[in-house]
Amino acid sequence: MEEKLPKGILENLSPDEKVLYAIKKKFSLEAKPKWLVVTDRRIMYIDEKILGRYELTAIPYEKLEQVYVKVGKLYSEFLIKKEDGSEIRLQRMDKEEARKAIESIRDALNEVAVEPVSIERKKHLMSEEWTIHKPKEVVSRGIRMERGIKAPKSQEDPLEKLKKLKELHDMGVLSQEEYEEKRKKLLDQI
Repeated sequence: MEEKLPKGILENLSPDEKVLYAIKKKFSLEAKPKWLVVTDRRIMYIDEKILGRYELTAIPYEKLEQVYVKVGKLYSEFLIKKEDGSEIRLQRMDKEEARKAIESIRDALNEVAVEPVSIERKKHLMSEEWTIHKPKEVVSRGIRMERGIKAPKSQEDPLEKLKKLKELHDMGVLSQEEYEEKRKKLLDQI
């Protein structure tokens, strides 16, 4: 990451958040480039504008559904899907930088996911494709370690599971719908 990060990224990083990798659009006729920044907590996309303006989208790993990258002969393309169905598409990214960025995303997701991420990789004659799917589990190791929650055991008491579920909901890891669905299942076990 030789180039200086854009001001919009620096303004929006948390004090202890680490940037793992940053890639900017390779070919652009626009005045300012678009950036994809991978941190230890989220993926950030910034579309810089003139006069210090920008549009920023930050996707926490908990809300990420899928990352698709096609690395071609000259450049690459990113497609990032969020759980809510919205997408971010970045085209004409440097191909070598794209490989490093997707590896950074994979490693960061594996650090926070309870289960390993699934990866599909297709190598073609002139290109390759990577698809990373985040596991359905939304709980992160970091939160578990922070809160002292141990990994679930198969014979764990449903009341204990209910307490942990409530903690995760209170921390914002689970949406109201996810919480209610899981809560109902646990109550059925009691």
